[in-house]
Amino acid sequence: MSTATTQNTLPTGDKPLDSLFIGGEWVVPQGTGQITVISPNTGDPIGAVPDGTAGDIDAAVRAARAAFDDPRIWSGLPAAQRAAHLRRFADEIDARKDDFATLVSAQNGMPIGVAAQLEAVYPATLLRYYADLVEAQGPDVRDGMFGGKVDVRREPIGVVGAIVPWNFPQTLAAFKFAPALAAGCTLVIKPSPETVLDSHLLAEAAEAAGLPAGVINIVPGGREVGAYLVSHPDIDKVAFTGSTAAGTSIAETCGRLLRPVTLELGGKSATIVLDDAELDLATIGNELFVATLANNGQTCFLGTRVLAPRSRYDEVVDVLTAFASSMQIGDSLDATTQIGPMASERHRERVEGYISKGRAEGGRITTGGGRPSGVDAGWFVQPTVFAGLDNSATIAREEIFGPVLTVIGYEDDADAVAIANDSEFGLGGTVWSSNEDRARAVAAAVRTGTIGINRYIPDPVAPFGGVKHSGMGRELGPEGLAAYQNLKSVYC
Repeated sequence: MSTATTQNTLPTGDKPLDSLFIGGEWVVPQGTGQITVISPNTGDPIGAVPDGTAGDIDAAVRAARAAFDDPRIWSGLPAAQRAAHLRRFADEIDARKDDFATLVSAQNGMPIGVAAQLEAVYPATLLRYYADLVEAQGPDVRDGMFGGKVDVRREPIGVVGAIVPWNFPQTLAAFKFAPALAAGCTLVIKPSPETVLDSHLLAEAAEAAGLPAGVINIVPGGREVGAYLVSHPDIDKVAFTGSTAAGTSIAETCGRLLRPVTLELGGKSATIVLDDAELDLATIGNELFVATLANNGQTCFLGTRVLAPRSRYDEVVDVLTAFASSMQIGDSLDATTQIGPMASERHRERVEGYISKGRAEGGRITTGGGRPSGVDAGWFVQPTVFAGLDNSATIAREEIFGPVLTVIGYEDDADAVAIANDSEFGLGGTVWSSNEDRARAVAAAVRTGTIGINRYIPDPVAPFGGVKHSGMGRELGPEGLAAYQNLKSVYC
């Protein structure tokens, strides 16, 4: 195991950590509570920020409302002007990309190599993508069936409450703020308590980019603060990424208020290995890692149910066992680390609880199953592979959110599809085959929001989201922009 030491001084920017970014200013919080960030690598404190209150949310929403309601500030600007702001924002994020990667890795255990490829890059990419997209949206004037013309206008939906999880805090924040800003909306962003230091740096980037006051406001806080934001009477739309349980509660609130909501929730996706699949790790190892174990298994779309044909079941188990056992476990800030720690001690306990359930239900662990030997600090769990279980096992039904794979046998392609669809979730998935047409046919039959063939990576141009208990609505692509726009038909 690698043993790089977590930095004592993290690159949190130039602004004091004891203030909140509201209305374009760094303001004194209304409460006295603090959120202390604990290093998942060592278990030691690495920073603290104010714990936001309902009063802070009120101030942030007022600022966002004022910025939205005055069309001269943001909502009424020509698309080209908003796009120019977004590109400057992207430039400021790029200027801090190494710091973003370090901060995220230090807080949630994401291997620094993963953070450098995603958290440091994706937000600026999305800002530029949506800047181009909104600039290209021209007038939509249609010939009316009853004479005259119909001018279909796309108008910003209003003030957005964006609630962001800890596993990909910058990327998933950008899933929300990039299209919302492009559409002309303003935002109040509530980051997760586990990852608040990077949100402070995001506020600095927004300020340096010259975004008008109130367009972006950031208030860290826990569940109570998030619930208050969701129910706030001056919020026009909610965008949430997180657990299905929390998403259900948010959906209930928004339904009662007739408030639009986008929910990207949990997953228990299937990795379907067809009987003609290439299983040479030298060829598929990197793509397999992204699809099954990326970010220490703390990724919603991962295919942690591996469906293997009976004819090659033992071979698939052996390949996955070799794959998982080869992973370099270590401090997330070490460039050689492939599997870092769980984000928190509580989350490690959750993952270990599922491993115990898998054992109790008759599963055979072929590698992993515990903590790395000789490691006394941090929240580490070995990558673990289970064999000998079917799709009724608890670890095949419930989202673990850790580096735990379960290999399940199937008879033929139809049986594989049936098992893949026998889940309350439907977010991601992959099909592995040497025959692309066959793989496409299997992929088409799986009930899910996204699926890959011999690879998986959410692409900015394509809608991302789930079906069933994996959520509602879509982010990314033109559909992600449309989620922040109201349609108005003008008959003329």
